[in-house]
Amino acid sequence: MAPKTQRAATSPAAAPAVAKTSETLNRLRANIGPLSTLMLRELEGTLPWYRRLSADERSSLGLVAQNGISAFVSWYEHPSSPSWVLSDVFGTAPTELTRSISLQRALQLIRTVVQVVEDRVPELASANDQVDLREAVLRYSREVAFAAADVYARAAENRGAWDTRLEALAVDGILRGENTDALQSRISALGWTSHSRFTIMVGPAPAEADATFLATLRRAAGRFASDVMVGIQGDRLILVLGEVADPETAYLRLGELFAPGPVVYGPLAQTLADATASAKAAFAGMAVARGWSAAPRPVSADDLWPERVIGGDESARRALLTHIYRPLVAASNGLVDTLNSYLQLGHSLEAAARDLFVHSNTVRYRLRRVCDVTGWDPLIPREAFVLQTALVVGRLAAPARQSADRPPDRTAPRS
Repeated sequence: MAPKTQRAATSPAAAPAVAKTSETLNRLRANIGPLSTLMLRELEGTLPWYRRLSADERSSLGLVAQNGISAFVSWYEHPSSPSWVLSDVFGTAPTELTRSISLQRALQLIRTVVQVVEDRVPELASANDQVDLREAVLRYSREVAFAAADVYARAAENRGAWDTRLEALAVDGILRGENTDALQSRISALGWTSHSRFTIMVGPAPAEADATFLATLRRAAGRFASDVMVGIQGDRLILVLGEVADPETAYLRLGELFAPGPVVYGPLAQTLADATASAKAAFAGMAVARGWSAAPRPVSADDLWPERVIGGDESARRALLTHIYRPLVAASNGLVDTLNSYLQLGHSLEAAARDLFVHSNTVRYRLRRVCDVTGWDPLIPREAFVLQTALVVGRLAAPARQSADRPPDRTAPRS
């Protein structure tokens, strides 16, 4: 008989709570429509960025907010269900949600929804149930906020993985000289805005070139360049920079992030199509950089013209002809002969003057003209070596042109 007495004592106490909860649930269900309407009006009135969205975006976000109110009623009835948030509130909207607004704005939207419900607690529950309902609203807002953070975290992971693959394809496209339109579309998808002044840096990749290192490298490069792309191919680290503000400082600071070994940067490319040639020059320089034992780090691919020519790089040979030998020949005034005598006679002004039967000041003047014409100073040993290589390349190229231009011998017997 004792158990029956105990059940009889506890049953009446439980009944009012069940009745109150049932009454509050009925009021909540009856007010889902009015709350949704009020919530949309509140979003329009309190969030300026919401009014600036397109109609489709407002519709998607409004649906998320309405689902939030409906889901709260279901959760209030069964608060132990753990999977209601993502399925009931966000549904199929995570993609649209993350594209339309930032996480901060998503939380502002959630806060507005929760505030609308909380402000109507006196109308939705009796005086005895208001404390429980307010507590439920607070716990609900916490669950929704965590769910929103989870949605954005997953979207960021997916976007980061896709961006990494797209970035690798873009870097590879630059190296291979891919169609410019397709390549431009690819880098535009990465948020690249630069249209000129491209620079390619190549060097050894660190052994710990993980996601953390790449993020650090991008942040460091972002201090000097408007746009940055990073690629790793085997043991080589490739850095593509757009519109570098201070090249000398940028190259020096960024070179410190590469692994030990030579780091080479290609010539400045004014267009995306030229970036391929710059990348090829940088890789050609990497292959022969050890030939210059005193090379700075990083070193310009143009400073390695002599080593690249010796290594069989045709583009370096053309560059020496275009930028040094032919301008010297065109300048005339004995610049080629003066430079040749100076280099052949041990870099002696007096010996070159005696060989040319001119005053040493004339030799000095002509060597300054060589520097003005080519940008390379013959009085500096390394630059004199570049000039001497250009003379050799020019002399080797001249007979081939003369032979090709020579008219046929009319006196030769016909077969």
